[in-house]
Amino acid sequence: MFMRINSIRYNNSVVDGPGIRTVFFMQGCDLHCKGCQNRSTWDIEKGKKVDIDELVNELNKKVFNKKITISGGEPLMQKEALIEFVTKLNDLGFDIALYTGHQKEDVPSILLDKVKYLKTGNFIQELKTTVKPFVGSENQVFEEVK
Repeated sequence: MFMRINSIRYNNSVVDGPGIRTVFFMQGCDLHCKGCQNRSTWDIEKGKKVDIDELVNELNKKVFNKKITISGGEPLMQKEALIEFVTKLNDLGFDIALYTGHQKEDVPSILLDKVKYLKTGNFIQELKTTVKPFVGSENQVFEEVK
């Protein structure tokens, strides 16, 4: 199976979940939040099409601590590919944080069973925060789900 990705930032983030994390940006977004910092991820056709097995193998070799945050765009736009991707990472022992602009009830239970952390809620520019950990605006919720 294939998925469309925007980019990967290896082993350098301390603001996208607990610990030093690799941030994986999926391509495509159906929310288009005002003030979005990742507008380049909106158009799904602009992403790079990659084979999930090859991607998982690459991440398994390069992510030294197995901590990854999946962001976007909006990961739930590619729900089937996301489920396969998260399942394979989980099977390899990855500590997974999933960032979505949707609500928790929109996240398939199979994903909730495989991710450790979940960030929910769309970005609201008027509620932007730099002090609430792991979120961009006050309305967003970051929680440990596993």
